[in-house]
Amino acid sequence: MKVVVALIMLVGLLFGEDGVKKVVIDLTTADVAVYEKKILSGIVAHKTHYENSLEELEVAVVIHGGAYRFFLKSLRSTVYEGDAALQKRLDEMQKRTTTLADTYGVEFLLCDVGRKNNKLSLENLLPFVKVVPNSTIGLIDKQNEGYAYIPVAK
Repeated sequence: MKVVVALIMLVGLLFGEDGVKKVVIDLTTADVAVYEKKILSGIVAHKTHYENSLEELEVAVVIHGGAYRFFLKSLRSTVYEGDAALQKRLDEMQKRTTTLADTYGVEFLLCDVGRKNNKLSLENLLPFVKVVPNSTIGLIDKQNEGYAYIPVAK
């Protein structure tokens, strides 16, 4: 039922502004495969789809839950240093995430409450990541700017 409601909301919100679609992704997954499929590959595919239709897709990603790990320069001395699957692919994933920010204009907003709770330093965040007071504020602000909501968990 939640999926149906989310899809209805998405369809309604995507047909907003003069050829510009907006989506905010509520990113909580810690799963490397999910992050790669839904964020690294998914965003590029969706942006390409809209560009091929001569439309624009603006994407914002609100980061919290288990997803902090994907936005760190180094896993060393963090609660994520034992994530062997991510450690093997960290450099590649950082480059692809940076491309999303630099080439595709994706905005990444990280929850400061969770950052502090996980003892993650600001200096260890990838340079394009913006910090918001908490994930709820980031999601509220983007949805009030007309962004459709899509959760990416598990």
